[in-house]
Amino acid sequence: MKIVVVGGVAGGMSAAARARRLDEQAEIVVLERGEHVSFANCGLPYYVSGEIQDRAKLLVQTPESLKAALDLDVRVRHEVTAVDPEAKTVTVQTPGGSLSLDYDALVLSPGASALRPPLPGLDSPRVRTLRTVEDALDMRETVEAGARHAVVLGGGFIGLEAAEALNMQGLEVTVVELAEHVLPPLEAEVAYPVTCELRRLGITVRSGVAAESVEPGDAQDTVVLADGSRLPADLVVLSVGVRPDTKIYEDAGIACERGAIVVDDHGRTSVPGIWAVGDAVLSTDAATGVKRPVALAGPANRAGRQVADDILRPESARPIPAAVGTAIVRVGELTAAMTGANRASLASAGIEHHTMHLHPNNHAGYFPGATQVHLLVHFDDDGRLLGAQVTGQEGVDKRIDVLATAIRAGMTVGDLIDLDLAYAPPYGSAKDPLNFAGMLGSNVLDRTVPLWFADDLEQRLQDSLVLDVRQPGELEVERIPGALNIPHTELRDRLDEVRQAAGDKPVRVLCRSGVRSAIAHRVLAQAGFDSASLSGGMLTLLDTLGDRAPEVLEMNQ
Repeated sequence: MKIVVVGGVAGGMSAAARARRLDEQAEIVVLERGEHVSFANCGLPYYVSGEIQDRAKLLVQTPESLKAALDLDVRVRHEVTAVDPEAKTVTVQTPGGSLSLDYDALVLSPGASALRPPLPGLDSPRVRTLRTVEDALDMRETVEAGARHAVVLGGGFIGLEAAEALNMQGLEVTVVELAEHVLPPLEAEVAYPVTCELRRLGITVRSGVAAESVEPGDAQDTVVLADGSRLPADLVVLSVGVRPDTKIYEDAGIACERGAIVVDDHGRTSVPGIWAVGDAVLSTDAATGVKRPVALAGPANRAGRQVADDILRPESARPIPAAVGTAIVRVGELTAAMTGANRASLASAGIEHHTMHLHPNNHAGYFPGATQVHLLVHFDDDGRLLGAQVTGQEGVDKRIDVLATAIRAGMTVGDLIDLDLAYAPPYGSAKDPLNFAGMLGSNVLDRTVPLWFADDLEQRLQDSLVLDVRQPGELEVERIPGALNIPHTELRDRLDEVRQAAGDKPVRVLCRSGVRSAIAHRVLAQAGFDSASLSGGMLTLLDTLGDRAPEVLEMNQ
C-alpha cells in the first residue's frame, strides 16, 4: 500500500501518522509545498507578540524527526501541480524539477490561501499575511526593525490575534473591519465588549467601513478607507478570510462546491481512492445542516485520523462528525468564544429558535475574584441546543467546551440543569452558569419566563409599560427615559401603581442582568399582567446599543 498525502500541518500529518501506526509496511509519502511540514500555525501570533520567544518552538516536527519516529517520507518544497485519477499519479514540482508519483491512496490536505481582495496597492511589500512560520518570522523582524504603525485589515479571530500581538510590541494598531462589528461570527451584543477591550488596550477599531486602497510610500504606506480616512502603516496585515486551495483538484474531476472539495462522512471524495480533509473540504454544520468549509485545526486533526482509518480499516472506521465549529480568542483581559450556529446562519437555514442572555459569576460570588461570564444561547422549540457564545475574564473556555460537548451530544437546553459539574468556591458555584442557562431555557420554553429583547426597546417604549425593577441608586448610572422604576422588593405592595401606569398595555420588565426582572415577572404574571423579562437585562441592553447608548439612555458615567 502506497499512501501519498498532499499537505502537512494538521489534517495531512494526522492522516500520515495514524496510517503508520496502523500499517508498518505501508509506504507513506507526504508532500508539502512550504518549508515546514508540521508547525504550530495557531501559535504564530504569539511569536509575533514575543510571548513565544524561541522560534524553534513553532516547529512541532521536522522531516527528520518524522522519519526517525514514524518512518515517513516527508518532502518539503514539493508542490503538487496535477492529479491523474485514472493513472493514480500526481505531478509534483520540486526544487530539482518535475516528477510523477504513483499512489494507491491519495489524501488531499491542501488547506486554504488568504483572500486577497482586488484593492490597489496590496502588492506592497509592507502588506503581509500571518499563515506560515515565514510570515511570523518576517513580521517579527519588521517589528524589531522599528515599525510603529500597523493596520490590520479584517477583525476576525486571526486579525484580532495579530492586532493584540502588534499592540503588545508597542505598535499603534488600527483594526479595519467591513462588517458592523469585529468578530463577525459573534452576535453584535457579544462582540461589543471585545471592541471595548480593544479600545482599552489602545487599539483603534474602524468597523462598518471598507479599505479602498493601499498607497505605497518611501517611508511608510497609507491605507485609504471608503470614508476618506487615511491611516499610516509601516505594516499592513491582511486577514480578511481564506479560500480553499482546490483548483488543481477540481480540474482533475474531483467534485467541488463553492470552491471546496465535496466529501462523504468518511472523507472520501467523488473519485475512488482519493480522500480529503481540512480547510479545503466542505463540512456539514451540526446545527443547521448547511455545508460550508470549517477552517479550524481541531476538526482537521481529527478528520485526518479518521481518513487513515477508512483507508486501512474501513470496516471499523468511525465517520467524521458534522462540524460544531468551536472557536476561542483572547483579547487583552477578555476571552470570547463561540460554538454552533449564530443568528445569521440559523435565519439563513430557516430555523426558528429562541435566544437568551445571562450574566452569572464564573465562581462563587463570596470567594474573592469572581467575575461575570456573559452567556448567549440559541435553542429551538424542542429545546435542542443550536449554538452558544461566551465572553468574560475567567471561565469562558470551560463553559464553551461543555456547551460544545452538549451540542455534539444532541442535548437540550433543559439537560443543562442536570449537568454535574465540578464545584469548589475558587472554580465554580453549586449552580454553575450552565445550570442557570438550563433553568432559564426551560423557563423560556414553558413560558414561565417569557423574554423580550434589547433590539425592541424603542418599540416597547411605545406599545408597553417598561418597568425597571432596579434599586434607585442604580438608575443614577444609566436609566431608560420613560421607564417606571419600582424595585422588585417593593413590587408586591405597589401593583396598583403598575396597573395605573400600564393601563391596557403589556408590562416589559428589566433589571441589571435579568435575575430580578424574572422574579418581578412571576409576581406580575400571577397578578394577571401581560409581562415579560428583558433577556440579559441592562447589561445586554448596553452591549446591544453599543456606542449608541448615550443617545438612547440617560447616562451619568
